[in-house]
Amino acid sequence: MNCLIVVDYQVDFVIGSLGFRQAVQLEERISKKIEAYIKNQDQVIYTLDSHDEAYLSSQEGKKLPVKHCIKNTDGWVRYGKIADYPGLVIEKDRFGSTELFNYLQQNTFDQIEIVGLVTNICVLVNAVLVKTAAKEIPVTVDAACTASYNQLLHEKALDIMEELQIHVVNRGKRNE
Repeated sequence: MNCLIVVDYQVDFVIGSLGFRQAVQLEERISKKIEAYIKNQDQVIYTLDSHDEAYLSSQEGKKLPVKHCIKNTDGWVRYGKIADYPGLVIEKDRFGSTELFNYLQQNTFDQIEIVGLVTNICVLVNAVLVKTAAKEIPVTVDAACTASYNQLLHEKALDIMEELQIHVVNRGKRNE
């Protein structure tokens, strides 16, 4: 069985308080990928960035003073069609998910693929956690299904993931 991890494809990161144009463009590609995994009866996992009303007083909130993904608000939910698909939902209150790490240590997959937002923050951190938790399982990041508000940081994050022996596919194919 394979596993697809959709990182933080939430309203606030797509069209909300931290939204950006490239994020909107991922919806159809990510949807098709999810549908293929579901059709094959593979595991689909969604991480949700999850903060509370005290976010601005947190360390992250002081460095990024933009309220986003406040639990149980419109901006916290999965964006667009992605909201309708079944799968395991993991809430996380930081960039990386310890719950995802623990889940992957207890469950074996043939391969793991990662898509979502934001390439140079939560995708990168969770890809490292996935590679650490499932060290002998091939891990792939589909660059055409990830994005950042900063194209240079997106590319640098993909470079780092490749150096960490994470297979990065579809670089440069975002506009196709």
